[in-house]
Amino acid sequence: MREQLLEKITSRQAQVAVIGLGYVGLPLAMEFAKAGFRTVGIDLDKRKVEALNTGQSYIGDVATAELGAMVASGRLRATSDFAVLRDCDAVSICVPTPLSKTHDPDLAYVVSATDEVAKYVHPGMLIVLESTTYPGTTEEIIVPRIVANGCQVGQEVFVAFSPERIDPGRQDYMLKNTPKVVGGITPACRDMVTALYSHVTDQLVPVSSAAAAEMAKLLENTFRAVNIALVNEILMMCDKLGLDAWEVIEAAATKPYGFMKFTPGPGVGGHCIPLDPQYLSWKMRTLNYNARFIQLAEEVNASMPAYWVNKVVEALNDARKAVKGSRVLVLGVTYKPNIDDPRESPALDIIKLLEERGAVISFHDPFVKSLAHEGLHTPYVELTAERLAASDCVLVVTNHSGYDWAWVQRHAPLLVDSRHVLAPRRQPEQP
Repeated sequence: MREQLLEKITSRQAQVAVIGLGYVGLPLAMEFAKAGFRTVGIDLDKRKVEALNTGQSYIGDVATAELGAMVASGRLRATSDFAVLRDCDAVSICVPTPLSKTHDPDLAYVVSATDEVAKYVHPGMLIVLESTTYPGTTEEIIVPRIVANGCQVGQEVFVAFSPERIDPGRQDYMLKNTPKVVGGITPACRDMVTALYSHVTDQLVPVSSAAAAEMAKLLENTFRAVNIALVNEILMMCDKLGLDAWEVIEAAATKPYGFMKFTPGPGVGGHCIPLDPQYLSWKMRTLNYNARFIQLAEEVNASMPAYWVNKVVEALNDARKAVKGSRVLVLGVTYKPNIDDPRESPALDIIKLLEERGAVISFHDPFVKSLAHEGLHTPYVELTAERLAASDCVLVVTNHSGYDWAWVQRHAPLLVDSRHVLAPRRQPEQP
């Protein structure tokens, strides 16, 4: 069975399925199709299925022209029917792994997808989990469901973990040229996932186990979360010391070794940095270990929206205005620049905190026109010179490259800049 599946993969005769057609799954399905595999995407969202089958991209990193070409070639299609797995030789699971309200891992999507795979699993099938999760998930959650019908892992079916490394909006490192970590339940499983993924990425990084691959992914994002928290605290320290944190960071960054530059801001957001380290922290709690760096980093990063709200209050006080009733315009509400995703964005907490203090909030973002999906009814406004001038304070939250910051600075009477994008205003010369 192993040799037969390897031959199918090597000759690109294997049929591949991707479960979950979001920002991870759709680019992966595209790469499989571009590599010559017959690829089927599976998603319960009928709108995504319909869009893909008509060649319309709904993901910024996937061009409609390229998607349409793959659909027209017959190598890519989508469905909501898991029964197509009967004819598939490999399946990659790319579903969300959110946190519950108590910060415990919510693996409902992974379990549901795996249960569907288990209905149609057959000898000669490779199952790969890509969803970020805690070390041990593949072996503890995926394997028992797959082997329930009697298939033996490593001989008849093959199970592996390969963490996604998609960074939405990025143009320099995409799926194809970003090294991809792969780990199998057995050495044969690792060889099988290596054979498949070698067709869609330029460099593979095999590790000894699925758990090692799971841990590597969590280390990547924990590293980022901790270092972002560090520079956020440096910002607050410099504030107390009367120093310019950005000047300090730029000076430190001139060291050609032993220093990696991170920058402070209004907090962390998105579907990775605020969530992934908590998966590791949760796992360690089950082993009676306190992941102190992770908890401290979360505490610091979670405090940043309140820090910048206080900066707005101080700026308004200096202008002899109360925050209550003041018109505050928020520029940028997505969690990072040049994307259309406001999930977990610090802008959401900033808006809520300012509204609780009685400020009258509006926002502008070139990629987002409504925050209703995030539970906010804050009005969107067009960005004009008149709108800037009529605001009591303009708060820069997301530094989209399309903003003309010099123009913003000319027309806004009061600015609070959480991203260090504005040029320092010259102080009036002393007589």
